[in-house]
Amino acid sequence: MTKIDKSVLTFGITIFLKFMLFDILWCIPTTFASLSTVECYTTKLIATLILLIPYAFFRMWKTETLIMFLLDFLLIANLMYFRTYYTAIPLNSYGLSGNLADFTGSVFDSLRWYDILFPLSTLAAAVVHRRTKTAHQKRPAPVLAYSVVLAVIICIFGTVTLIKGGFSNAYKEYRDKAYFCSSGPSLYTVFGSLCYDLAGQQQKLTPELEAKIEEWLSKKPKHEVALPDSSTNRRTNCIIILAESLESWVLEKEVEGQEITPYLNKLLKDSTTIYAPHVLTQVKGGRSIDAQLILCTGLLPINSGTYSSQYPNHVYPSLQKAMHEKNHSRNYLLTIDKISTWNQGPIAQSFGMDTIIAYHDFELTEAFGTHKRTGDGSFFAQCQEKIEKGEIWKEGENAYMQLITYSGHAPFILPEYLREISFSSDIPEKMGNYMITARYTDKAIGKFVEYLKTLPQYKETLIVITGDHEGLASYRAELCESPGGKGIVSDKQFTPFIVVNSPIGMRYDEVMGQIDMYPTLLNLLQLDGYYWTGLGESILNPEKKGFAVGSQMNVEGEGYSPEDEDFAKEAYDISDEMIRFNYFGKK
Repeated sequence: MTKIDKSVLTFGITIFLKFMLFDILWCIPTTFASLSTVECYTTKLIATLILLIPYAFFRMWKTETLIMFLLDFLLIANLMYFRTYYTAIPLNSYGLSGNLADFTGSVFDSLRWYDILFPLSTLAAAVVHRRTKTAHQKRPAPVLAYSVVLAVIICIFGTVTLIKGGFSNAYKEYRDKAYFCSSGPSLYTVFGSLCYDLAGQQQKLTPELEAKIEEWLSKKPKHEVALPDSSTNRRTNCIIILAESLESWVLEKEVEGQEITPYLNKLLKDSTTIYAPHVLTQVKGGRSIDAQLILCTGLLPINSGTYSSQYPNHVYPSLQKAMHEKNHSRNYLLTIDKISTWNQGPIAQSFGMDTIIAYHDFELTEAFGTHKRTGDGSFFAQCQEKIEKGEIWKEGENAYMQLITYSGHAPFILPEYLREISFSSDIPEKMGNYMITARYTDKAIGKFVEYLKTLPQYKETLIVITGDHEGLASYRAELCESPGGKGIVSDKQFTPFIVVNSPIGMRYDEVMGQIDMYPTLLNLLQLDGYYWTGLGESILNPEKKGFAVGSQMNVEGEGYSPEDEDFAKEAYDISDEMIRFNYFGKK
């Protein structure tokens, strides 16, 4: 074997091992089940042989090295994305890289020291090539033999895939399995995931798909009216506080003798408060914007990509529209983020928001984080000031107000001057930082709610406080197993659902999904006559079963049958089709 052959092997083996390293890192927090499939290896061999062509046929070693560096960047970026969003970067999100400017802290927090193995392997391969370079380097690899090997591997992959109904069906089948739902990129490589996204974009609504949607909806438990329609008891105003990354385990908890959320704990003891501590996170790659979709429209996120960027002009039923229809409310969105982030401005309008108050409308105070944003304390204080000045929620006006906090965003680093609690070295640093930030947000929410209680319209106002999604991401398992976090940090992705000044008070300790908040609020706001009651089920329904299915097809709770589980899992596909094909726009 010549030295030229060794260089081909060097580059080829290095590329293949990059894919395998990616798979191992991807599988560690999920499952190694994908490594037992034919597709896992055939797709990597196909990708390796294709990426190797510049050097194998044309001896363009510099071009080959550049390709390998670009592959490194692609694989690392997807691993970083996965550590927060539990999915590969969707096809449409590659055009939204500008959003990362607002989340650089989270980006760097997603890096791991071993990620450097990717570019180091490229450098090593280039060095080996240069040192083994000979006068025969211009001789190309045998085209026929190379092509035959590639064709054989493609045939093996194609046969296995055809047996499973084709690429799209095979990918979807794996995604719907409990132990393979996150394995798409490790089964088919990142390139396969992108192809699946592209194939999904080409679909059209067919009579069969529409019939499938209608059939599923017909089997969903009927939405029931829970409260009497009494004008003296109605809540004609609704204030939603979506607290960034707020998890339930910090509530009703003391750590080293310190209460983490004293104000929220106080609210939970009120007889007019509804509290559900076990709300299972159901967001996907859109995270906060997905939470707005679930809460406001009763729909689940699309299977791949972000609905707000792909389908901002589709028709969405919503709490905002239901409020306006019955109470003639004016609907406000208040966020210190930019309206361009996740296409938040257009989607807010599609939800029925009348007024958007965003980044440039707030003074940059108490700001912190890698990319500074107004802190929660200042944010709520400025919201209060805008109400007092009559800029929002004018006198005599029924209002729907949605406030989006930011300070709870990873990596949870709060400036010293804003910290009210501290922990010993026995508490893991990430856990301590999370609790310190939660305390800061708790205080900010507390001051704002106390202000709302002084308003004459408070008795007609429903206040909802919930976390937009879980926050610990890939740190959860580590913190749960640590001596300082064991028994304190929850191993489940639960966020709280708190309803203040509710017409009825209760504690709901069963598991519910984020999708169940929308129909519950329709009950509490007496908007049951609205034409869309969501994919979930109100917790005020005594027949509701206490379980939910997370976005990774994880099932939490009890008291459900296999049929119940399958039906709940199918809701994700039903919602995906309703959104992508503009189901409500065709009604």
